Amino acid sequence: MAELLFKVIIIGDPTVGKTSFVQRYVNNSYRKDYKMTIGVDFALKVIKWSDNRNIKLQLWDIAGQERFTSMTRVYYKDAHACVIMFDLTQRSTFQSAVKWKKDLDTKCSLLDGSPVPCLLLANKADLAHREVEQSEIEDMCKEQDFLGWTETSVKDGLMVEESMRFLIEEMMTKHSEMDDLTDSTNQNGRGENNIRLNNEIGKITQRSRCSC
Repeated sequence: MAELLFKVIIIGDPTVGKTSFVQRYVNNSYRKDYKMTIGVDFALKVIKWSDNRNIKLQLWDIAGQERFTSMTRVYYKDAHACVIMFDLTQRSTFQSAVKWKKDLDTKCSLLDGSPVPCLLLANKADLAHREVEQSEIEDMCKEQDFLGWTETSVKDGLMVEESMRFLIEEMMTKHSEMDDLTDSTNQNGRGENNIRLNNEIGKITQRSRCSC
């Protein structure tokens, strides 16, 4: 059984739900009383990707204060992909997402020199109060060259598995490209994945509005 190891970093301001996201994804659990992360926490998830291949995900949950220190360069090192999270109910965390993306792009890149693939997650979609419009997120996503974005609710488990599946597919594409194993189908896969993710965004918005 072949096994691939991917490092994924989870970044964003404090209290946006990074630790809860990791716990929901790895253990399918949710708690309200997580303590604030200091430095970085680690989690591991092994996924059976196919009959002859496993994927081992090393998830680095980086403290929200770390953007203001010199340690992020160390934490970002050798990352294969990134998740940047913000809180839909706190506009300041959305604005900070741009700073996090720029911090990542200036300190880290893939082996071929290309930017680390980065997914933007708008968390707490289960709450009625919102300070960020979808059109703003869409514009920022394009301007800052994110892979894509979607609303999530870590509390309800909404779009957690789907988001990570999308990111893994992108990492697999990059892995194949670096090994010179891609063909035209693989090269076009990213666009198709974005379309699927965007379709899910519409479903999330509809569900969130109905529950408010």
